[in-house]
Amino acid sequence: MANDFSQETVMFKVQAEEVNQAREILLAVYAALKEKGYNPINQLVGYLLSGDPAYITSHGNARSLIRRLERDELLEELVKNYLEQK
Repeated sequence: MANDFSQETVMFKVQAEEVNQAREILLAVYAALKEKGYNPINQLVGYLLSGDPAYITSHGNARSLIRRLERDELLEELVKNYLEQK
């Protein structure tokens, strides 16, 4: 009989280097979106929820930058910083 692992918690860990890179990319993309007159928060949320890079401007190479990382890496950086600020 096979084991049912659906109720077990899976550990997820991102390397520190990737987290630092995620922060730099988020800051650069935020700046590019702001420069082009977009609401950076709305655009980033749209990208993170959908995975569609069309939410990110190509200005300042922002679209290419954000696609260097997986969305889970970007989300981890956002959650980490949010919780550390509280």
